[in-house]
Amino acid sequence: MELPPHVRPDPKLHGANRCFGCGPANSGGLHLEFLLAADQTDAPSVVAEPVISSDFEGHPGYLHGGIIATLIDETMSKAVRARGFIAMTRHMEVDYLRPVPSGKPLRLEGRTTRNEGRKHWAEAKILDAEGTILAQGKGLFIEVRPR
Repeated sequence: MELPPHVRPDPKLHGANRCFGCGPANSGGLHLEFLLAADQTDAPSVVAEPVISSDFEGHPGYLHGGIIATLIDETMSKAVRARGFIAMTRHMEVDYLRPVPSGKPLRLEGRTTRNEGRKHWAEAKILDAEGTILAQGKGLFIEVRPR
């Protein structure tokens, strides 16, 4: 598959893990694949273009709110990871603006907004194929350092 010119793969964003959002080793997970936006050098942004199955619905035809929150969380986490940090969610807020359809193309976009020591702030949004923002969020992530 040839990648669009505005993105390039980043090996830091993937791994053989069981993460529910992105882990290829989790048979029941979302298997999100993130790409690094090539036009961002000082604060890399990430994008993913998944189609989320109806297996993750709440109301018929629409994703469950917990899955929407997971998509926002995972996108922000990957934006922090794109800067070279492994961090975990401390706090996040999600604004559910419109229902998010299942089985339709979505676009996830995330970026960091601030970094201060072990603290990393990020934001993310979910858009439909027409570019309408369906949900958005912001969060604080705390870097996990090896002992």
